[in-house]
Amino acid sequence: MGRASELARALSAGDLIILPTETVYGLAADAASPAAVAQLYEAKGRPRFNPLISHVGDLDAALGIADLDDRARVLANAFWPGPLTIVAPYRMGGGVCDLARAGLNTVAVRVPAHPLARQVLKAFGGPIVAPSANRSGRPSPTTFADAMAETGAFTAAALDGGPCPVGLESTVVALLDGPPRLLRPGAVTRAVMEALIGPLAEAEADAKRSPGRLTRHYAPSAPVRLAAGAPAPGEAYLAFGPAPEGPHVFNLSPSRDLAEAATRLFTYLRAADALAPRAIAVAPIPEEGLGEAINDRLRRAAGFVG
Repeated sequence: MGRASELARALSAGDLIILPTETVYGLAADAASPAAVAQLYEAKGRPRFNPLISHVGDLDAALGIADLDDRARVLANAFWPGPLTIVAPYRMGGGVCDLARAGLNTVAVRVPAHPLARQVLKAFGGPIVAPSANRSGRPSPTTFADAMAETGAFTAAALDGGPCPVGLESTVVALLDGPPRLLRPGAVTRAVMEALIGPLAEAEADAKRSPGRLTRHYAPSAPVRLAAGAPAPGEAYLAFGPAPEGPHVFNLSPSRDLAEAATRLFTYLRAADALAPRAIAVAPIPEEGLGEAINDRLRRAAGFVG
């Protein structure tokens, strides 16, 4: 457990680590820390706010973050530990931050089978998000050397678990209201799941809840106005950079730090919306780095992207 304890300490300090799983190598962070998750998005490059999979040590830990119905428990008992991710309603207070869930009221959770991943989870004691340890747009790494070449420079610690035995990202199934839906195929096949819980519907709307696909944005009740230099009367304002303070002003980052802005985005959208303004005006955000992801989310909030 010596190396596992070292990685757990790095996670607790807010650092990123490289972690072997049976599917692919993961670039991992503390699921409860918005700052660590923002750092993870930035390290992967050209980030989008996809929901991330929360890895936990066992079914009891999964029940601490997700409301798993009878169908989910059947699948969990059959395939956990293993390469199956279940999307289920999030249990508030479960220790997975808004940014890791892409602002959704659901959570993607799995129990990995790799013994080293399980040791780290036991030593850490909480959920860990661990998307593939590649830079965006490149193949997922299934060897330690490839993972280190891709994102090792962004990590405080890394663990060599040998080649990943599965080598494909986990199957993702949504178990929400209505029929179960297969969101992403993987090593746990449709046929073996259908033998246990019946037919799986196609992804359709729930697809956006799956890691690796476009996310559903947090849609405030108030309309969103982008690239606003200042708020109009009756508007709440999401500022970025130096700005006058006020009860309707929420500054994503006074110092224009994109990582800080990313950690605050969902929280401040909700807070602004709670004021029931006639609109939410948002200051211009640079398109570079994490700004691309922030702008992607804001455009979706404003209804400019499907």
